[in-house]
Amino acid sequence: MARAPNTIVDPALDAAALLRRMGFFGLFVALPVAAQVSRRATVVLAPIAVVLLITASAIDRRQRAVQPSVRRLLTAPSFLAGLLVVFWCGLSLVWTPFPGPASERFGNLIATVAMTLLAYLALPDRMRSANLYLLPLGVGAAAIVAILIGLVGDAMLRGNPDGDSALERGGVLLALLVWPAVAWLRSRRRDTESLVVAVLVAGALLTAPASTPLFALAIGALAFALTNWRLSLGVKVTALAAAGLLAVAPLLPFLARPIGAALFGPVSPGVLALKAWQKLVTLEPVRLITGHGLETALRGRIYGIVPANAPTTMLFEFWYELGIVGAFAAAFALHGGIRRAGRDATALVPCAMAAFAAAFAVGCLGVGLTLVWWLTTLALTILTFVAVERGQFRHSRPKVGLIPRLPVRS
Repeated sequence: MARAPNTIVDPALDAAALLRRMGFFGLFVALPVAAQVSRRATVVLAPIAVVLLITASAIDRRQRAVQPSVRRLLTAPSFLAGLLVVFWCGLSLVWTPFPGPASERFGNLIATVAMTLLAYLALPDRMRSANLYLLPLGVGAAAIVAILIGLVGDAMLRGNPDGDSALERGGVLLALLVWPAVAWLRSRRRDTESLVVAVLVAGALLTAPASTPLFALAIGALAFALTNWRLSLGVKVTALAAAGLLAVAPLLPFLARPIGAALFGPVSPGVLALKAWQKLVTLEPVRLITGHGLETALRGRIYGIVPANAPTTMLFEFWYELGIVGAFAAAFALHGGIRRAGRDATALVPCAMAAFAAAFAVGCLGVGLTLVWWLTTLALTILTFVAVERGQFRHSRPKVGLIPRLPVRS
């Protein structure tokens, strides 16, 4: 009698696979859906999912080797520039007028960076397709939930004072996560499914009360179209536009205010905000070097240090709080990160440029510099793209001939 094949079942590996599946389900499905109805969903669910991924990797050891990965990060110029930004944020606690709230913000920044690095090191070296297909399913489900809320929002959000804030944050998350979802489907030649996901997200943002996510999606679509048309041109334009705007931000009010006054009138809110920014630049030009310290752009409005109508954009806050050192380091890190992403798998580059452009547009439209939910959203987008990139190891199947070729004798 023939013996049955001897199969060894390892419960530890099965437990690790289950934990990893639960972690990706939390990141790709539960978090986007919950973010449409709860403004704290991103901050609460992301660390839980990351802990599950770290635990799974600690059990089965299927992540990349830690030491080479850390060495590769520490030798990357853009990563070192990002560390300089974090260091300068911590050093600015010395001269900020609000050391207590600034220390809390800096602690949140350090925690988010540490969570992102640990999750990056815990991601498997080769991602399973079954885990990555959760991403478009989660983004599509979240878009459907957002559409339903947009259609019957008064009934669903009645009695919830944070409803509009949750919808805006959920819309921002959709505007960013749609691009890695589309990238994964396009890399698997599922163009129809990727179009369906993109249309669902666009419909969700059209019905949302806030316009920021829709504008960010439109900017991302432009970057995607340009990069898909000419890859190198799209990467260069995205990198130069983002880094250049951040580097020359103090000049923007001097250039944009006359144009805005001619188009919208000298007393329009946007023109007055540019006037307040211009006044801050001319009154304290020396503080452009060091900045005023972390948390001053937000708290300064409450205590009269900063005009109430000053801009709330990332461009203003970077320069006002961190000065030329922080702004230039962030611009260098942003430029290097975008150019590095442009050297990844060709199928992912257009969507990566779209995500960079969309995130930068959200920052320019009024998201605070160190808000926890915004930092967590950026970290989630980065981790998602890394996971999609590690799922590209299987490019083509080898062709097997049915009839073997015989050697030709001469």
